[in-house]
Amino acid sequence: MSVTFIAGPCVIESAELLDTVAAEIARINKTYGLDIIFKSSFDKANRTSLKSFRGPGLEKGVQMLADIKEKYGLRILTDIHEAWQAEPVSEVADVLQIPAFLCRQTDLLVAAAKTGRTVNIKKAQFLSGKDMQYPVEKTQAAGATEVWLTERGNSFGYNNFVVDFRNIPDMLQFSPTVIMDCTHSVQRPGAGNGFTGGDRQFIPAMALAAKAFGATGYFFETHPDPSAALSDGTNMLPLDQFEGVVRSLLD
Repeated sequence: MSVTFIAGPCVIESAELLDTVAAEIARINKTYGLDIIFKSSFDKANRTSLKSFRGPGLEKGVQMLADIKEKYGLRILTDIHEAWQAEPVSEVADVLQIPAFLCRQTDLLVAAAKTGRTVNIKKAQFLSGKDMQYPVEKTQAAGATEVWLTERGNSFGYNNFVVDFRNIPDMLQFSPTVIMDCTHSVQRPGAGNGFTGGDRQFIPAMALAAKAFGATGYFFETHPDPSAALSDGTNMLPLDQFEGVVRSLLD
């Protein structure tokens, strides 16, 4: 069975950042014969603080992703937050991602499905794996031919997530592609005085545990200098460690 890899910086900070990460992903693809999908967000619509960096916006951000697609030959995944965004984003993105908080939003799921693109639905922090049957059904009923599901942990009290890896085989009942979000699952939401904290040292173990439970794909947000990242730095994988983690999952 082929393995799906998704990777890239959390948010589009600059063209230079996208180039740096995309060049490394393209090199790894060539080295290992992979097809890692490039991910970055044009807008982070659910940041902790109003003052937090959100990204360049749809028009500029999608053009920057189009430039990466053309230059490096990478497939593109990015998230949408409102139904009207689906059509313009689908002109560049190969995979439309539904954020976890929005996975039950019927209009958003339907709009994504109608584009004909692959739809990746992230499991909400407040749902079980079995609950994801219904977002999948909505999306398929609206015409989607390929629907992926992504595990990203569940809320565990305040400022903490825990991963119930049984969600992976549960979601495989509804989709043949179940991806482990190895970076958002180590978040500590709102735990950093106005920003999200995280425990990035656990990212490689999250990936290997998910493999043991049958995950068919892995999602990593990665950055050359996570400590300087404008979003989710505490739970992004340093870019120079990415290849080693990929190799461990291929062994």
